[in-house]
Amino acid sequence: MTVDDTGSGTGTHPAPRDADDATADHAGDPLALRLEQLILGAERRYTAFQAARTAGVSMELASRFWRAMGFPDIGQAKALTEADVLALRRLAGLVEAGLLSEAMAVQVARSTGQTTARLAEWQIDSFLEGLTEPPEPGMTRTEVTYPLVELLLPELEEFLVYVWRRQLAAATSRVVQAGDDEEMVDRRLAVGFADLVGFTRLTRRMEEEELGELVEAFETTAADLVAARGGRLIKTLGDEVLFCADDAGTAAEIALRLIETMANDDTMPELRVGIAFGTVTTRMGDVFGTTVNLASRLTSIAPKDTVLVDGALAEELTRTGDAPASESEAAAEAERAEKEGTEPVAYRFGLQPMWQRPVRGLGMIEPWLLSRRD
Repeated sequence: MTVDDTGSGTGTHPAPRDADDATADHAGDPLALRLEQLILGAERRYTAFQAARTAGVSMELASRFWRAMGFPDIGQAKALTEADVLALRRLAGLVEAGLLSEAMAVQVARSTGQTTARLAEWQIDSFLEGLTEPPEPGMTRTEVTYPLVELLLPELEEFLVYVWRRQLAAATSRVVQAGDDEEMVDRRLAVGFADLVGFTRLTRRMEEEELGELVEAFETTAADLVAARGGRLIKTLGDEVLFCADDAGTAAEIALRLIETMANDDTMPELRVGIAFGTVTTRMGDVFGTTVNLASRLTSIAPKDTVLVDGALAEELTRTGDAPASESEAAAEAERAEKEGTEPVAYRFGLQPMWQRPVRGLGMIEPWLLSRRD
């Protein structure tokens, strides 16, 4: 959102060649303009400079907000609406009231823009892909878009707000339950990667559409399973998913369920999972740090259809009683319980130490093979 007309900028959509071209493009495409007005609920009235001045915001800050949301610079074209002015005024008002720092307000704009950009692209692609038969003969998919958006827009808006409030409530609850202020940012979490084995070879053998369906099936299965078992899906990377959990037992259960579910599906390749437990830095919904790197390394060395965990997670499973310190100890406990006529300890998981090995950037590590106990 700058007053120059270079058309440069960083955003999720290509910047127009210049402001005049941008206005001409929309004038030549009445459907695109009608769709925009339908979705935004207002007509274009302001240039970037006019919007910033009306909102009482400096052009520099307005540009930072606009780019952070993922939109290209618009030069001197009249491309903004009353809603854009109101959004600028609200963000600036939060800064002026001292509720957010300027840097934090920009982060809010960036995180919201990145998340909703992907959501919007996915929704439009999915909805249009599902339209195999137009409602009237001779209608193009483009012509179907307007009535489709008109019908879906209010329902999707309500649902988006509902899900956002639910997610915000869950995230707030986790923060409130944190032990101290430092734990709100740097927390002890179990972090896991699940990776499809031989995915690169599959890309050479499968058609693009078939490959896309496989990836979607994998991501959907993983997302549903992680959520159902109490974990959080951080992100998907095509052939790999990153998840985390507040405790070691939950992460271990998710990992084994993923392996078992994929092994029972003949259409899916084998899977391997690596989990590490330790301090993790969380930022804008993502996780960073040595623990995350270690989980990634464990995944890369895990044999197919297995789960490898680090020593910290193995120790935590033992501490919480989810796994025995050793199989010999578990056998001794079972024998003792049989003699005394008592119930033996019911361990959920088994742990087998593997050979120590050097890992680039992390030194020597000792992986543990995680399994389910009967």
